[in-house]
Amino acid sequence: MSESSAGGMTLGALQRRIASLYGAKDAARGDAATFLWLTAEFGELAEALRSGSDDDLALEMADVLAWLATLANLRGIDLDAAVRRKYGQGCPGCGDDPCRCDPSEKP
Repeated sequence: MSESSAGGMTLGALQRRIASLYGAKDAARGDAATFLWLTAEFGELAEALRSGSDDDLALEMADVLAWLATLANLRGIDLDAAVRRKYGQGCPGCGDDPCRCDPSEKP
């Protein structure tokens, strides 16, 4: 049974899936052009937030995540490990769970 059919997909599984689907194209495009595609997807996400349906919003969120996974693949970054390292022990700012940072500050 695949990770996705088991009820979810980990970040690692997403990265592997994206590499399997698009790895050669992504490598040919490179990280600079991939970053431009990622920023374009943020624009589409903004539009879906403003005037899209919940389904549109979900699909645009998936696109942003997929392009981020692509960029991570190109740069050799393990997103799962990075997220665990930064957020696995609580808020990166105050260390608490839930966060107790001043709401006006970015943790």
